[in-house]
Amino acid sequence: MITQYILEIIVFQLAFLLIYEFWLQKETFFNLNRIYLLATPILSFLIPFIRIEGLQKSAPAVAFQEISANTTYWLPEVFIGKQAGTAQNDILMNFENHLNWWLVIYLCGSLIALGVFIFKLNRLFKVSRKSICISKSHYRIYQIPRSRAAFTFFNWLYIGEALSETEREQIMLHELVHLDHKHTADLLIFELLKILFWFNPLIYLFQSKLATLHEFIADESTVKTSGKKQYFEQLLNSTFGTSNISFTNQFFSHSLIKKRIIMLQKHKSSQLSKFKFLLLVPALLLMLTYVSCSEDQNMGIDEQEMSLSNQIVDLKAAIQNKENLTQEEFDLLKSLQKDYMKKVEVIEVSGKSKAQVYKDKIPFAVVDLAPAFPGCEQWVDDPRKNCTSSKIAEFVNENFDTSLGKKLGLTGINRVIVQFRIDETGKIVDVKARAPKPELEEEAIRVVSSLPQMTPGEQNGQPVSVMYSLPIAFKVAE
Repeated sequence: MITQYILEIIVFQLAFLLIYEFWLQKETFFNLNRIYLLATPILSFLIPFIRIEGLQKSAPAVAFQEISANTTYWLPEVFIGKQAGTAQNDILMNFENHLNWWLVIYLCGSLIALGVFIFKLNRLFKVSRKSICISKSHYRIYQIPRSRAAFTFFNWLYIGEALSETEREQIMLHELVHLDHKHTADLLIFELLKILFWFNPLIYLFQSKLATLHEFIADESTVKTSGKKQYFEQLLNSTFGTSNISFTNQFFSHSLIKKRIIMLQKHKSSQLSKFKFLLLVPALLLMLTYVSCSEDQNMGIDEQEMSLSNQIVDLKAAIQNKENLTQEEFDLLKSLQKDYMKKVEVIEVSGKSKAQVYKDKIPFAVVDLAPAFPGCEQWVDDPRKNCTSSKIAEFVNENFDTSLGKKLGLTGINRVIVQFRIDETGKIVDVKARAPKPELEEEAIRVVSSLPQMTPGEQNGQPVSVMYSLPIAFKVAE
């Protein structure tokens, strides 16, 4: 879930950046571009949470195997072999370690990013302490001894004493534009995002492009007062020193001077060019359609889904078998079990499910009578489901060839996810599997395909087919 969310954010931000790079960047609508660069990264964080029902209805139907998890009943994981209890304890430990390590890596990255930010702030305050402060009506000027640097931070304007009077006048005009337009706030938004999403390179690109745009805005305003020719000469003849602080607006940025001169020489973009911003409409529509039509859990058995489903089912099995829990462990496992219930176990619901449009392929949530393993037909509701689950687990445990693990050179806990359907006649059909090795997939398909004839599920008195997913785990001794 989290991985999918992060990937969606990155893809959406990349799309917005490409639109800016190829269609908007060269236009002189600087303030509109500023809004674009500020709004689109934030939109990228929000779009994955937006579901528009109208877009869901208009999207074409997907294959049955790819619809959401509420069409499938997830059987409890089968632990093969005599060491099932040990395997479950190992799984719980492995999951906690896996979760903790990812959390540690993320927190370390965030702490480093926060440390870099604090280091930059400290450098800025050191410069402030060494500078001569002159208070104005709504801002302060800090004159930096023996320096030619020039930059702003909120209402603080830093300027080097080594600059000539002519240079100071033009630079002051330029920097006051940054100050009046609150450009520092823009950059600090991205500093915060860099702390939270330090692993996302697109955040750094957004900040860089926004800083460049700030210079274009300030240049455009300054030349109205000082004139283009004199301003060009100032940019070309200036030697510079810079504090290299990413959240300050710096006049003397050598890498930007060429871009600034080119942009100053450009003719104003025509009003028709504003229609380029309409490209956002189809882009947003595509993004919203994607998130509206995709579910948090797809039935396509890809690597990410397999990992998530394994972890959830593993945890439930561990909860059911672990004894003498501490209060802390109990609270943690209880919380995780709630997540499991939300994500995997389909509860009985009133009314019709959206997935009922799939004709005879009825979601497990709305089946009146669940399919039954031979010997479980006399039961109904949960006892029937539990009996069938138990019998399937026994059958798989007895028939699965675990020696394959050693033959294939596998070690530790290995998992296989099997998807199958009990059709209207009670036959096992559409068997698929995902495992670390093709040989394990073949073995899982063989075993599940050999399950005995079942009693089909019923809906409104009619036999219907029901989709199942069965996680299988076994431990290969080292």
